[in-house]
Amino acid sequence: MTAIELARKIDHTILKPEALVAEIDAVVAEGRTLGVASVCVAPAWVKHVAGALAGSGVRTCAVSGFPHGTSKPVCKAIEGTSSVKDGADELDVVAHLPFLLSHDFESARGELLEYVRAVRAARRDVVVKVIIESAALMKFGRDGGEEAIAIACRAARESGCDFVKTSTGYHPAGGASVEAVRLMKKYAGPLKIKASGAIRDLPTALAMIEAGADRLGLSGSVAIVQAMSGNVEQRTTGGY
Repeated sequence: MTAIELARKIDHTILKPEALVAEIDAVVAEGRTLGVASVCVAPAWVKHVAGALAGSGVRTCAVSGFPHGTSKPVCKAIEGTSSVKDGADELDVVAHLPFLLSHDFESARGELLEYVRAVRAARRDVVVKVIIESAALMKFGRDGGEEAIAIACRAARESGCDFVKTSTGYHPAGGASVEAVRLMKKYAGPLKIKASGAIRDLPTALAMIEAGADRLGLSGSVAIVQAMSGNVEQRTTGGY
């Protein structure tokens, strides 16, 4: 894999609530330079970021129900629809964790179905990723969380989502893990997988991809892509 190929798997992310416009603009500029898949921001920044990314080939991604997923489904749907109207190409929605922990498939599916129907009414081809907080499911769920992850993947599939995503990066249970990505790959079927949270270096990023991740949510994208460039150069010159 080249550095360019790695960059195309990245959602370059800034979601800290205190981010100022200069920081948002810096992330946008980095995303354009790297050629990432998308720049991921909070809904308040979507219109600004979509305008800044216009014509670049880099997509605009927005979160919904972030970071806890405890908003009512209708509120998540309104938030997602608003982001689409502001220019979002992709949406990362946080699932309601108690549905998954209690293995309540019907409620999990119903919430996501309401969200998908609403946002796709605004834009048919918007990409929807479901954040399932895999670390929390594995820590607090029965059987190491495998059944909860299986239910989350099934709910995402049957509601018409495109991706399942490991985590917000804000839950105290932790972020992405290779084990979680492998479990998600086992049950995702045609869905793609996004790993995010606690991916801070190149070896971790590559391990997630090897385990089955199609996309990575990163805030340290520049350093990781630069490290990949260094690895490629070293290998080319016989460095290791």
